[in-house]
Amino acid sequence: MEGPPSLETVYQAVYTLHHNPDPSEKEKASLWLGELQKSVYAWKISDEILHRSNELEWCYFAAQTMRTKIQLSFHELPPESHISLRDSLMEHISRIAENTNSVIVTQLCVALGDLALQMSSWEKPVIDLIERYSSTVPLALLEILTVLPEETASRALRLGANRRRQVLKQFSMSLTSVSHFLKACLETSGNVPQVQIKVLKCFTSWVTVHVISLPEMVDNIVVANAFHVLSNRTASPLLHEAAADCVCALLQCLEDNNNQQEIEMQLFNGVLSLEQPFHMAVAHEDHENCINYCRVFTELAESFLEKIVSGSTPENPHFAIKIFDLVLTCVGHHDYEVAAITFNLWYRLSEELYQKHNDRLTLLFKPYIERLIEALCRHCQMEPDHEGLLEELDDFSEFRTKVAELIRDVVFVVGSANCFRQMFMSLQSGQASWDTCEAALFIMQAVANNIIPEESDVVPKVVESILNLPTNTHIAVRHTSLLLLGQLSEWIEKHPQYLEPVLNSVTYSLHQDHRLASAAANCLQGVCVACRGHMPLRFSSVLQVLESLDKLQIPNTAHCGVIKGVAAILENIPPEQIQQALKDVCLIQVKPLCHLIENDVKPERGTKTDPAVWLDRLAAIFRHVNLQAQNGGVHPCQPVITEIWPVLSSACTKYQADGHITERCCRCLRYIVRCLRKHSAHLLQPMVKQIVTLYSQHQHSCFLYLGSILVDEYATDPGCTQGLVDMLQVFIGPTFTILQEPNGLKNHPDTVDDFFRLCGRFLQRAPVALLTAPCLDSILQCALMAIALDHRDANASVMKFFFDLVHAGRVLEQDTKDGELRKNLGHRLIEEKGQELITNLIQASVFCLHTYMLSDVADVIMELMITHQPSMSRWVEEAIKTMPTQNSGGSVTATPKQLEDFHRSVLSCESSKAMTHILRDFARLYR
Repeated sequence: MEGPPSLETVYQAVYTLHHNPDPSEKEKASLWLGELQKSVYAWKISDEILHRSNELEWCYFAAQTMRTKIQLSFHELPPESHISLRDSLMEHISRIAENTNSVIVTQLCVALGDLALQMSSWEKPVIDLIERYSSTVPLALLEILTVLPEETASRALRLGANRRRQVLKQFSMSLTSVSHFLKACLETSGNVPQVQIKVLKCFTSWVTVHVISLPEMVDNIVVANAFHVLSNRTASPLLHEAAADCVCALLQCLEDNNNQQEIEMQLFNGVLSLEQPFHMAVAHEDHENCINYCRVFTELAESFLEKIVSGSTPENPHFAIKIFDLVLTCVGHHDYEVAAITFNLWYRLSEELYQKHNDRLTLLFKPYIERLIEALCRHCQMEPDHEGLLEELDDFSEFRTKVAELIRDVVFVVGSANCFRQMFMSLQSGQASWDTCEAALFIMQAVANNIIPEESDVVPKVVESILNLPTNTHIAVRHTSLLLLGQLSEWIEKHPQYLEPVLNSVTYSLHQDHRLASAAANCLQGVCVACRGHMPLRFSSVLQVLESLDKLQIPNTAHCGVIKGVAAILENIPPEQIQQALKDVCLIQVKPLCHLIENDVKPERGTKTDPAVWLDRLAAIFRHVNLQAQNGGVHPCQPVITEIWPVLSSACTKYQADGHITERCCRCLRYIVRCLRKHSAHLLQPMVKQIVTLYSQHQHSCFLYLGSILVDEYATDPGCTQGLVDMLQVFIGPTFTILQEPNGLKNHPDTVDDFFRLCGRFLQRAPVALLTAPCLDSILQCALMAIALDHRDANASVMKFFFDLVHAGRVLEQDTKDGELRKNLGHRLIEEKGQELITNLIQASVFCLHTYMLSDVADVIMELMITHQPSMSRWVEEAIKTMPTQNSGGSVTATPKQLEDFHRSVLSCESSKAMTHILRDFARLYR
């Protein structure tokens, strides 16, 4: 944007965005307004609009622009303009009236709050705001006082730990004024729900940042108001929710402070007094209120959890254990959404008990977990009039998946066998309806994998019941029964007398109803894998099933699962039969693929005209088949793979422009190479020639990945090394062309990931070849820039590349003459690039990378500490000098002592884990 646009131009763009019926014009207006918001002119324009206009759409645009500019572009303003911006914003807020749209009010309040947090010269913002607005626009003041604590955690503001501590100290000093203001609001307008909601939200915000100490909460009027609202059945839903949020925030504070008995008992008794209101809410079907009560009860249980577990014995349970009864009452609520709120509590309880590893203590909690499982089983029941199966992405289906995960975590408290038996007993009831039976079977399949294979009491009865299900049994019961049989495959392996009838039942289900086909295929996979030793004599019948799958409606993932089962059987087939058996399995997939290629069939993704479907199945064969060459002979898979290679090569060439299919081709070739290992040498040259040719035309990163597999397998072979280096050299041109585009690294993270994985494989397998390659310098320059890329996988590959590069300079026990050369080359290179590397690593850790990515950076720095310790002190010292000591608001980011401490900590660190913590703490000074 070359110059400031006129207000009329801005008004027209906003009008077009909201009212022009032409989508292309709307898009142009949106892009233009976006560019305006990024420009430095946005400050003055948004301020002028707010002064001159009352039009909702214009004012909203201006307020939202002001907020985003303060959040993201505060550095654009010179410090001397901060006061005028503050005064202008305060003037805008003072003009707020009852009819001012709430979204504009919120944007302005957040803007002023963000300014106050960043403007270090504003010494008492909270006091000044209360003095200015408490009697004129109290609702707006409540909004500002709510967002101020909330925004202290905003990543966009990058306040830094020092400024954040300074702000929280300001808040603590202002707490008395805030408390008096909130009290005055309740006393003057306490019957107005809108005011109550804002007061509760404001108080909750201040509690959340821990500036209100627990003793100050005793007899606090806002806390009392929150409990009063929760006890009042007629409170509005929004008010009730705000009160629940407030109490939950208090309880979370309680969990962090274990020695405040007075407030602890006040809150405990206050929450327990809500049991009757909860029952009233259930009786009156106040669903939202029931959810709020459940949240509060669960939060109380979580805040006391550690004390309950640590302070309980079988003879003398902790007094607060009664809260579990209240939570289980919520779990018993008819709506499964209420029960789901409690799940994290049960996860945490199971973790505490598992860590304690005390059988007598675990036994104390057994009745609670038994009741939990019974209640969850009821929640998992489908509607009695439900026909067919549940939709996979249905909310109820997802809830059942979470139930299964939870039960697998907590079942050790009661024992898997006891849970299994408990569910089986409910099946034995002659009155059990189909939905009750299906739910019990569903719970059983969640724990079936934990049943010891030698069990001979309940499981045989369950299996026989499933095998004897009448043909008119509800489809959902049959479906879940198949899932259960699949989970019992290890048990079936120990009881082979059931194998034949189970296979017959599964095969029958495959063909009986298309709705059962997917579950039956998954069951067949499990049985084939677990019972592979018993399956060779049944191979021909399983092969027939595999051939028939294409006539059934099952997803390709289930089809690949059956192939995995077939691959497991191949391992146990007599050696003289393996080659033909493998060929038969492959041809089922290769013939349709040939048909598509030869007849030039137009691919339609996900259908049988999509080559990726058949390539996925071929990949599944070679991924899971585990065969070895005997006594230095030919690998059993080599003749078959040699025969199908031309088909795969043709597919790569024909579909080279389609990234989806090409990726599947490379994936299939990857598993073929991994399957054959050195026995795929005859394919190396044609494969390399083809992928470098195709990559020069279409930069699909999967070619780079396949290249890394070839390097991993063959770079240690002196006869192959140079050819692989040449392959890398050819790859570099097209790769750097796209990575050097504007935002090239950010726009092509897969290419970054696969390229540096390829380079890393060279450093692992043939380091000297890469360290002496002419292309190394350009690779290093690209890698140094890619350090700041905040894409998890891509950045991990870059860091692994640098780790391997530094590691190449290590002295290893097994070093030969080649090892000495590697060591000297690597050491010299890092001495040359070390300063830039360390500076970029520290800068990226602070300004670019997510916290969870810092462990990879730490690994590189620790490797540098091992190999280049004499230089590290100087490198880190120089890197620290590049760090800013003040932010755009004038606040100190890092004091000289903090910088000195960081320098000392890095140099004295002894583990990657500790280094990760050092980097994380240092980054917080700037975030």
